[in-house]
Amino acid sequence: MNTVVLNLEPIAHLTDEQFYQLCIANRDLSLEMSAAGELIIVPPVGGESGNQEAGLITDLEIWNRQAKLGKVFSSSTIFILPNGAKRSPDAAWVKLERWEALTLEQRKKFPPLVPDFVIELRSETDRLAPIQSKMQEYVENGLRLGWLINPQDQQVEIYRLEQAVEVMQIPAILSGEDILPGFELQI
Repeated sequence: MNTVVLNLEPIAHLTDEQFYQLCIANRDLSLEMSAAGELIIVPPVGGESGNQEAGLITDLEIWNRQAKLGKVFSSSTIFILPNGAKRSPDAAWVKLERWEALTLEQRKKFPPLVPDFVIELRSETDRLAPIQSKMQEYVENGLRLGWLINPQDQQVEIYRLEQAVEVMQIPAILSGEDILPGFELQI
């Protein structure tokens, strides 16, 4: 199943609240929106990818429960980026101080911030270029650290603020660096 992109700009520009209501009214769909106003319908993943994603979130949550430094989010969470895009990474982490600075209303809906850390896992049906563009968009909006895990090419791309993308071969041990101190993930 392929990602579907609808260009709504010729007929409508959805506000953050309208996009939120559209998502609530269509709970069976996984939706994102680009900064250009394109509505993106993201297909579901298969069992292998879903299991790998669950493992990544679990590892991140276990570390975070011990470190108590932030909040972990699943792929169902949509973040409103500073450029206006509404994106949903496979796994995300936000530093506690940044999360607590949001109002209760902002926390209940789609948080208006870029996460400090994200993981994107390329599934069998994903094309690589759109995920790389999404990772670049996160960085351009202030992401501090991101991992694009690409099992098909046996690679991990590491994205950092104001740095070139680093590519590592799988198997690899990834470090949370100073963003997620003490967090390591073996791929």
